[in-house]
Amino acid sequence: MDFRDIVAETPADPNKTGSCGPQLQQAIVSSKLPPTDAKRSARTFQQIVRSGRRYTNPLISVGHWRRRALLVGAALLAGLIAILFAIGAEHAIEFHTRIVSTSPWLSLLVAPAGFAAMAWVAGRFFPATQGSGIPQTIAASLSPDAEVRGRLLSLKIAAAKVILTLGGLLSGASIGREGPSVQIGASVMHALAGRRFGRIASSRNLIVAGSGAGIAAAFNTPLGGIMFAIEEMCRHHAFRANSATLTAVIFAGLMSLGILGNYTYFGRTPAALGWPGGIWPVLMCGAAGGILGGMFSRLLVASARGLPGRVGDFAAERPIAFAAGCGLATAIVGLVTGGATYATGYAESKAALEGSAPLPFYFFAAKMLVLWLAFVSRIPGGIFAPALAVGAGLGSALAGLSPGDAAPALVILGMVAFLAGMTLAPITSFVIVMEMTANHEMLIPLMAASVIAYGFSRSVSPRALYDTLAIPALERAQAQVVHGSAGGEKRSEP
Repeated sequence: MDFRDIVAETPADPNKTGSCGPQLQQAIVSSKLPPTDAKRSARTFQQIVRSGRRYTNPLISVGHWRRRALLVGAALLAGLIAILFAIGAEHAIEFHTRIVSTSPWLSLLVAPAGFAAMAWVAGRFFPATQGSGIPQTIAASLSPDAEVRGRLLSLKIAAAKVILTLGGLLSGASIGREGPSVQIGASVMHALAGRRFGRIASSRNLIVAGSGAGIAAAFNTPLGGIMFAIEEMCRHHAFRANSATLTAVIFAGLMSLGILGNYTYFGRTPAALGWPGGIWPVLMCGAAGGILGGMFSRLLVASARGLPGRVGDFAAERPIAFAAGCGLATAIVGLVTGGATYATGYAESKAALEGSAPLPFYFFAAKMLVLWLAFVSRIPGGIFAPALAVGAGLGSALAGLSPGDAAPALVILGMVAFLAGMTLAPITSFVIVMEMTANHEMLIPLMAASVIAYGFSRSVSPRALYDTLAIPALERAQAQVVHGSAGGEKRSEP
């Protein structure tokens, strides 16, 4: 008898399925399947048997619907926090703009003081909030230790991340809210992993679901949230399209729609490329964005390991003073560029996409500099949104070298190319940029530029940025647990 016949003849009564075990083993052996296929067949049979048992459960299970309600509630909460965070970020950027419009020289005081304050609070009380938040989230998903995950993700960390990132934007730092939104969403969903709620889903699945929900709610990009969960959060394990991830992304997106409406982050851009003439802009932006993004990724990874020489010694010995120096340098760059490099670069990128205010040729280099300064200062804040501004500046600079009037199209191509080159996540990059611009006519050019940038970036920086930064984040959290537990027994959870 073949194992498929045993599956077909499995009785509906779950109490009688146990007698099929020996027959299944004998059928698999007699079928002479390779060991891998045999194990897979056995697992498939066991899943079918378990699914038959589920039909004997009552139709109305209080525990099941309670867990579903908790999952939906957490997704709505994650979406609400991400939206309030986005609104707060806009007000913080606007307030900083009013400060520097009163007197641009005030930034020489505001930026150093703000950088120093955010670095001190984060380093002293909330070390897990330093930097983007995406590496910490990836590190938490990789750890089987519940205590290590708790050092990287918690509701307290989420609240501190919001406040400190807003403080950085208020200071004029070139940071974004996408990385913090990922850590915030993952922290909210991870709170459901406690035993007091019962087993809603595995801790890893909840973290992945929360990260996707954070991206979806932050930018109204539900497809981008799902692709981020697949491409960034699941590099080390297979992604399963489970109900936790889909539920979190859908309900976080619904919360965004309910409060902010069906908006597009960069508005609706009319940019388009003609064919076959559009092939050259795609190749040019893809190659330039991939090389520049890969080089910048290597710079960030090397900087995270420590700066060289006396500067590195000073940064390690006096991190608060070093952060103040980074703030001062950020203010100086802002003064030189007329305030164009402060904050996320959203307004400048949107104006370039609309064709109302082209970016100066030096914008992408100046924006990269202030983004690097925020990164090495270790203040909380993401690099995703500022990277889009760098790409917009790159595309605008390349438009000056291209014949015709295709500047908005090259701006979009530059954004997706630099982002894909920096993160080595080409699918996430073109899906998010497409959703942010609501421009489906540019879908094929965006896909092509993203894949080209990925290929060029791999030759410069073969390892993904967030994935590489997650390793030291995980090691630091493990060291904190070891020193804090004093030899206590660790808890683990799949």
